[in-house]
Amino acid sequence: MALTDKQRPSARARGYTHRWDKARATYLRSHPLCVMCEREGRVTAATVVDHIVPHRGDQRLFWDVENNWQSLCKSHHDSAKQREERGRTQAVGEDGWPV
Repeated sequence: MALTDKQRPSARARGYTHRWDKARATYLRSHPLCVMCEREGRVTAATVVDHIVPHRGDQRLFWDVENNWQSLCKSHHDSAKQREERGRTQAVGEDGWPV
């Protein structure tokens, strides 16, 4: 069962500390483009480092740079990725609209 916003610990309490900020910046310098946009044939700067598999506090998953991080634009992170995690994936056409 998902936590409500009031029950969810703060970002810092979930591990998004100064160490994360530095690692995130380094990762985005090395992986500057949104992987979902690239799959759609578009070039968009990434602004979010996403955990492919939600870590839910598991530090091994949280820090697994090689296998569990991907660069996303905010739009994909806040929409398509969230639908994936909730099990509601939806195909997207070449024009970027759901099909």
